[in-house]
Amino acid sequence: MKGYSVGKPSVKFRKENKIQTVQHSLAIEGNELTGEQITAILEKKRVLGPKKQIMEVQNALQVYDSLSSFNPNQEKHLLKAHKLLMQGLVKNAGKYRTGQVGILKGTHVSHVAPPAKQVPHLMGELFKFLKEDRETSAIIKACVFHYELEFIHPFEDGNGRMGRLWQQLLLMQHSPVFEYISTETLIHEKQMQYYSVLEKSDKAGDSTAFLEFSLEIILIALKHFKSAQRPQKANSTDRIHFALEHFRENSFSRKKYLELFPEISTATASRDLALAVKENKVTITGEKAQATYKATTPRLK
Repeated sequence: MKGYSVGKPSVKFRKENKIQTVQHSLAIEGNELTGEQITAILEKKRVLGPKKQIMEVQNALQVYDSLSSFNPNQEKHLLKAHKLLMQGLVKNAGKYRTGQVGILKGTHVSHVAPPAKQVPHLMGELFKFLKEDRETSAIIKACVFHYELEFIHPFEDGNGRMGRLWQQLLLMQHSPVFEYISTETLIHEKQMQYYSVLEKSDKAGDSTAFLEFSLEIILIALKHFKSAQRPQKANSTDRIHFALEHFRENSFSRKKYLELFPEISTATASRDLALAVKENKVTITGEKAQATYKATTPRLK
């Protein structure tokens, strides 16, 4: 989402987001540890719980602490991340599966993955798509990769975790704002729908249903993030500062300003903008409702 910008979130916000991401991504896979327990593990405190679930959290925290070291366009980095994520949990962590796998839904098999001998070729083609495709938007490519990884099911275990992780990495490559957004929380809330659209896409031989679901999740997550960053009970100075961080070098109207702060009146918005002009924080072009505003100096990217 190019151009989407807000003030840099606090260290506390980033920590809370990481904990939420780990908790909900693992909860989708059956891990029952709470946010408080995951916080304790992050802080190196002793936690009582199933050994496997504690190890899943420790591994996931290690991976999310290392996000900046992974290049999402490199297949070897996918294998490295899987090794970190699944170390001590599966025998072949960091390696593609060598046997046949299927996905059970209740008592029936909802998806039979491609034969193991095809996995290296299929994953190679998927990374070729990431590197060479110039027509598909970055956000769509991230969602496509997520779906195709789930379809190929290249690993013995941890495919869901890796699909969601790699989607986030690809989104972060597109815009840094995604470092602070947890789509896993929303996917967990809509877990049955998540599995349903995967199955629907598998049966149709088309990823459309999954892409529509993923894009909806991303949009909702962005809106939640924007709302969390918007100053509450702010004064004129706070609102102006937030607006300039949001619009940066782009021009904006009073209507657009009001969309950022729906709780204020049109008159209040006009007073804010008049103050910004008076303090030389913005320049104005045009008059009254037709006026447009722009920061007097470029904002840092």
